[in-house]
Amino acid sequence: MPFGDAGICEDTTVAEEDPPSRADAPVAPARPHTLRHAGDVRVDPWFWLAQRDDPEVLAYLEAENRFTARSTTHLGPLRARIYDEIVGRVQETDASSPTPNGAFEYFTRTIEGRQYAVHCRRPRVGPHVLPDPLAAPGAPHGEVVVLDENALADGHDYFAVGDLVLTPGQEVVAVSTDVTGGERYTLRFRAIGDGSGDSGGLLADVVHDVYYGVAWADDATVLYTRPDDAMRPWQVWRHTLGTPATDDALVFQEDDDRFYVSVGRTRTGRYLVITSASKVTSEVWLVPAADPAAAPVLVEPRAQGHEYHVEHHEGPAGDRLYILTNAPGSDVDAAGAANFALMVAPTSTPSREHWREVLPARADVRLDDVDAFARHLVVSERGGGLERLRVLRLATDGSVADDHLVAMPDAVYSVWTGSNLEYDTDLLRYQYTSLVSPATAFDYDVTAQTSILVKRQPVPGYDPTRYESRRLWATAPDGTQVPISVVWNAEVRGDGHHGGGPAPLLLYGYGSYEVSIDPTFSVGRISLLDRGVAFAIAHIRGGGEMGRSWYDDGKLLHKRNTFTDFVACADHLVAEGWTTPEQLAIRGGSAGGLLMGAVTNLRSELFRVVVAEVPFVDCLTTILDESLPLTVTEWEEWGDPVHDPAVYAYMKSYSPYDNVVPAAYPAMLVTGGLNDPRVQYWEPAKWVAKLRTVRTDDRPLILKMEMGAGHGGPSGRYEAWRDEAFVLAFVLDQLGLAGT
Repeated sequence: MPFGDAGICEDTTVAEEDPPSRADAPVAPARPHTLRHAGDVRVDPWFWLAQRDDPEVLAYLEAENRFTARSTTHLGPLRARIYDEIVGRVQETDASSPTPNGAFEYFTRTIEGRQYAVHCRRPRVGPHVLPDPLAAPGAPHGEVVVLDENALADGHDYFAVGDLVLTPGQEVVAVSTDVTGGERYTLRFRAIGDGSGDSGGLLADVVHDVYYGVAWADDATVLYTRPDDAMRPWQVWRHTLGTPATDDALVFQEDDDRFYVSVGRTRTGRYLVITSASKVTSEVWLVPAADPAAAPVLVEPRAQGHEYHVEHHEGPAGDRLYILTNAPGSDVDAAGAANFALMVAPTSTPSREHWREVLPARADVRLDDVDAFARHLVVSERGGGLERLRVLRLATDGSVADDHLVAMPDAVYSVWTGSNLEYDTDLLRYQYTSLVSPATAFDYDVTAQTSILVKRQPVPGYDPTRYESRRLWATAPDGTQVPISVVWNAEVRGDGHHGGGPAPLLLYGYGSYEVSIDPTFSVGRISLLDRGVAFAIAHIRGGGEMGRSWYDDGKLLHKRNTFTDFVACADHLVAEGWTTPEQLAIRGGSAGGLLMGAVTNLRSELFRVVVAEVPFVDCLTTILDESLPLTVTEWEEWGDPVHDPAVYAYMKSYSPYDNVVPAAYPAMLVTGGLNDPRVQYWEPAKWVAKLRTVRTDDRPLILKMEMGAGHGGPSGRYEAWRDEAFVLAFVLDQLGLAGT
């Protein structure tokens, strides 16, 4: 049936029970558009798909969705089974471990049948006294509802909370919400009832078009960020409760298009922190919470390539800032400093000439973050490809009394600091998980150096002893050793050196922005493992798993290392007998979707099935367009092809859309979001349109476009589980396991 004059068509005569073939797929007509830059010419036949308001574009996307639905109709029973399995492993009505904050403790409830969380509090009874999961919100221990996301989501197909932040007096909560997926939020305020007939409710104040980042100065004054037309958070504004948003005051503005701003409040409550940062440079300003109208005070002027982060501390040794910095010191070289050092300086004289070293920079350990408490610091660091928590207990004179790592039970794991709202405490809440261990909250006594189990994620029917995980190492073409984390069901696959021998395996990768894809637990993944599919993570360069140099060696003009590392991991898994190319599935999203496109262009014969979610595959065209959201801020990650011919040529050489070749490609599931501000919907749409005309195989190629969501896909936990069941069913079908 034709759609307008575009020639977009789909054959509706195919029987419902028969998956349609490649010949039945929608056809996006080629309308050549010439792109010229610095003497180079590219012809883009599907450039017209970027016209969001063109009815033919929407008709094409809807046709693709119908084709996807018809192509996967036969998987309905499998999807239903997987969805039921996921739901069956979730304690749908549950309550999180409480986080103390003064006279109260805060936690969230999830209720069977409801998509979103209910945020609650109760008078302080002890963080190890868990809320009754089955109790109705508001019933036990004087519990009150701080915010019910389900009530705010009512009537919206999409709903997401950006920030949820309490006033210092804990009587009002600021909440920013998005109902499109476009990540432009509306900021509202809700008074918290006292549980004695006062149910609280939304205040009249409404602030439109805000971004992530909300910080209270006092019980009436709040700072927030605003994005510009290109979705770059560039301004910090000040709002006073009870006044119209039109009276809000501009506090800070960043005019450099490479930089974006954020705002937060120190754990001491003394300062609001404004950070302006590019991908490789940062600058911090302080606003005293007691005087939110005061002009921000600069800590250290920006210098290209210098990144720093500050934490405020006050105690017997005075009012100080702890600074995490990659600026070389007198006793470290630039390479060592790249992994960051910890410094301290008086708040009254915060500039770099007053910084004194607390922890030196080390070539083999990357310092990621620092959290300050009254009597200790917690440094989040990374060594040997694993996350670690280092505790520095402070003497009364401010010196470090002792320094130790928090012990971890597994060899391969993930750990991070949890919600720690209080400053004057000797307990550290941290979260722990691994590929076989569900998420677990611990309280660590920094004096006794012991961990107290607070709550482990309940997973009905799950027995961790059935599963094994391991760290492997692949060799990249340049000799670099690349870590791989792998998990499998030993009862199904066997517990031998290669997980029982060649069998289906799903390999995941990302490799950008210094983001580390650490080994964490997944309820949905069990549906793969129990069918004999192993799961592996390729910790490739461009991520942050092995320190700053690991990131630097996978960005800019070293970006190809990301792709060849991933291929090396896949080759290693095949060579070592874990899987075969006909049994190998791969998955990645966003920049990881670019990875999927690049490696399938490089080695299409190595993979059986590819899942590319919101893939950044038309990267060169996007990075050349300075008007698109966040483009200029990306130049320090990918390079600036607008002004640098070498970057242009390099990006063109790997851009997945520009390098589709006539070849037999794997089966592919590609997703996108019409409202996605990070990876525009037309990137996956154009890529699929081009693949349809160029590839030589007849394997499935489907595009699943969310017409009312953004970068993260559908909202709501049940919808997220359905979406995951859809992906897993497609993968299992292509691996020959649809009947399991």
